[in-house]
This record gives sequence, C-alpha cells and structure tokens, in this order.
Amino acid sequence: MDQAEQLRNIIKANPINQKPLARVIAVTSGKGGVGKSNTSINLAIQMRRMGQRVIILDADFGLANIEIMFGAVPKYNLGDLIYQGKNIREIITWGPGEVGFISGGSGIAGLSNLSRDYLEYIIRNLAELDTIADIIIVDTGAGISDAVLEFLVASGEILLVTTPEPTSITDSYSLLKALNRHPRFNREMSRVKVIANRVDSEEEGKNLYNKLNAVVSRYLKLPLQYQGSIPYDAQLAKAVMQQMPVSLQNPRAKSALAYERIAADLMNRELNQGLQKRGMAAFFSHIISGMQWGGQK
Repeated sequence: MDQAEQLRNIIKANPINQKPLARVIAVTSGKGGVGKSNTSINLAIQMRRMGQRVIILDADFGLANIEIMFGAVPKYNLGDLIYQGKNIREIITWGPGEVGFISGGSGIAGLSNLSRDYLEYIIRNLAELDTIADIIIVDTGAGISDAVLEFLVASGEILLVTTPEPTSITDSYSLLKALNRHPRFNREMSRVKVIANRVDSEEEGKNLYNKLNAVVSRYLKLPLQYQGSIPYDAQLAKAVMQQMPVSLQNPRAKSALAYERIAADLMNRELNQGLQKRGMAAFFSHIISGMQWGGQK
C-alpha cells in the first residue's frame, strides 16, 4: 500500500468525516504587496456577516500578515499542532468580527519525518475544523514556491488577486503556468477565479482580467473566471494602518462594498454550481501525500 492510499484510509476511517465538509478556498497572488491578505480577511468578514462560520489559515509561513492586520497575537500556531501535540481548538485565535484564524508558524517542512500514527492524529484534528467552520480561507504565500503550489493544488478553489501593474499581471501568468504544469493539478476539478485589485473602475478590472485571460487561454488552455474588482480606496489603506479590516472599520467604504459583492457572488455560485466541498482533512492529506515523506507505520 502506497503512502497516498494510507492517508485516504485514515480519512475514510475517521468518523468525524461523516459530518458536513467545509469549503476550502485558497487566496493567492503572483507577487507580494497586491492585497492578497487584505482580500482574505475582508472576504472572511463579509462571509461571516452572511451567517457563515469562517476560519483563515495563514499559510504564508514565516510571516504574520493575518495576525498583524487583525491586531491579535496567537498563543499557538499550526506548528504547535503538528509538533507539540496541541489540539485544533487550542490553536485557533478569534479575531474581530468573530472570524477565527490559525497562524502557520514555521510551516510543514518536517512532516516528512512524522510517523503514520502521528499523521493520523494531525488529520483527525484538522478534520474537526469541518465541524467548527463552514468556510476555510487559506491565505497562501505569494509567488511560485513549492509550498504555495501544494496549497493551490490541494484546494481546488483558487482566488487569484492581481493588480493593473504590469509586473503583477506577468507574475500572475507565471504562477498559473507553474500551477498548470504541476503533476497533481487537476484542471477539471479546480476553479481559478481572478480578483482585480486597486483598479480605478470596474471597467479597468474587466480589462485587466481580459488581458490575463487572453494569454492564459492561448498558451495554457486553462479556464479562468472573473470574480470581480476592488477599487483603490484610501479608507482601506487607513484601516490597514490601524490594524482593523476595512469591512469592520468602515462598512460603507467603496472597497468594503466591493468585498461584500464578491463574497455574495461566491456564496451564490456555490449554491448554483453545486460546488464539491473537499473538507480540511482531505485538503491537508493531499499536501502530505505529495511529499516524499518516509515516516514509519
């Protein structure tokens, strides 16, 4: 029995998986500084207002963007679950707006050295997130590192944040090219949705998407969806400086209203398109199975 099959058996044997699965959404970008983490936080706030229980996984390992923007210091992080035996509820920090977040800590590099029994413990804890949250937003690192690609391949639903800057568009294409080449990327089971950030108008956002989509369609044959745009907004910049999501500090700000529209559309698409939810245990086991781990049974 190979390692991937062992992990699938762990998930099937876990009784918690008989309960509803959470929707896992990965938010990513081709380069840093384009508003990826702001998008994660404000979409989470808006979805919470719609009655969804939302948790953000800060998967930008080594950095602390989510906790800084929330103005909250976590007591524990994902590393404490993986390596220190903490349970899933202990590592969730509750930020403003009743949105929980999990700090990524030092990452998942050491998973290759863990035993099968301990991996089972980790997956069992992560599966409990499906009973705590309806939606899990994975805020990935920026760029095309192996860690970022693993999270994107595992999620199936990807929000790609880009801006009108030529470097942002170019880096977004590079990310999609790397994702498309990933041996475990399933384009039939994955959806990539583009959010145009810091635009002057909705028209500029659509034009940005059309430019990116034209190149991606021609050279990668990868279908994209336009998810909407976020206007440049001084109120958002002010909220960031005060470590408060703009959707809470100024709900009528033009950026907050744009996040509200995008969140509502994401919820409507889930209902209308019959989106298949993977759940957190399957998401994480997909990452583990892609590693060259050599733990013992």
